[in-house]
Amino acid sequence: MENEQFIDYVKIFGRSGNGGSGSAHLARTARNPKAGPDGGDGGKGGSIIVRGNRNLWTLLHLRYTKHIFAEHGGNGQKNQCFGKNGDDAIIEVPLGTVIKIVETGEVVGEVLEDGEELVVMKGGRGGLGNVHFKSATMQTPRFAQSGEEGTEGWISLELKVLADVGLVGFPNAGKSTLISQLSNAKPKIANYPFTTLTPNLGMVAYRDYQSFVIADIPGIIEGASEGKGIGLRFLRHIERNAALLYMVPVVSDEGELRTAKEIVNEFNILKNELKQFNPELLDKNYLIAVTKCDLAPAEEVDKIMKKLPEELPVINISSLTNFHLTEIKDKLWELLN
Repeated sequence: MENEQFIDYVKIFGRSGNGGSGSAHLARTARNPKAGPDGGDGGKGGSIIVRGNRNLWTLLHLRYTKHIFAEHGGNGQKNQCFGKNGDDAIIEVPLGTVIKIVETGEVVGEVLEDGEELVVMKGGRGGLGNVHFKSATMQTPRFAQSGEEGTEGWISLELKVLADVGLVGFPNAGKSTLISQLSNAKPKIANYPFTTLTPNLGMVAYRDYQSFVIADIPGIIEGASEGKGIGLRFLRHIERNAALLYMVPVVSDEGELRTAKEIVNEFNILKNELKQFNPELLDKNYLIAVTKCDLAPAEEVDKIMKKLPEELPVINISSLTNFHLTEIKDKLWELLN
């Protein structure tokens, strides 16, 4: 893999703490050998809690964490002393992490804010001491309540990259080159498919000290929504993007000039893969970039652009020569605002 430091999925076995049992102690003093019940309550068990941390960008720190256990609650004591509450087990995750129960597929929630906490497995309640069961007809109850057991099971943590704009295109469409030109990101760039194997994030500086985040998503291929290639693993990252930039090169991998019809067909294939994965992705604002225009005569590119359907929001660019890069930032900013 290009970057094994980027981990976006982990599975962990968690167990919340059991609640402590209540005490059934009966008080006995020198002056009063039958002082009655004085058993305290048990402490509650610790919970498994997921907390958002804006300083994390990946789940790498959890790569080798297979088990997380919260502390059990302490038992109640005499003199109505409560048992100690069990410590919670905190799992810190980057913003944009979705938490699921593996067995049922239930989505517990997603962490989007720094410091936001989600209780994934609640600790067991502590049992009541015998002092709670004293009554007019039962002056000396010799029993107490047991603590409630915690829960256990496998949970999955799934990161969806938080970015304003997501780059969508087949491998070798020029996504990495564009993000390296627009932002401070330095992805690996080469003229062969699947150069990008992990998402890259870049901060794009805009006018008046404003900025937005752009994400280079690993290339999608036809059939990615069915598990082909590596696109399926990263399609979920597109769900977090506010806008999409479809990228279609004006030349084929063999260097042949494409027709307007071929460009539209490739755009439709990309759209279909997103639709198969999640139809809601087609509701996002989008822009189409016809890339690698430095590899074709300008007059030929102009002819192709004029033949594209007028209803498509499209711009032709060259990342290597900076052609229309200022304009594409303007258009993306308009989409986001």
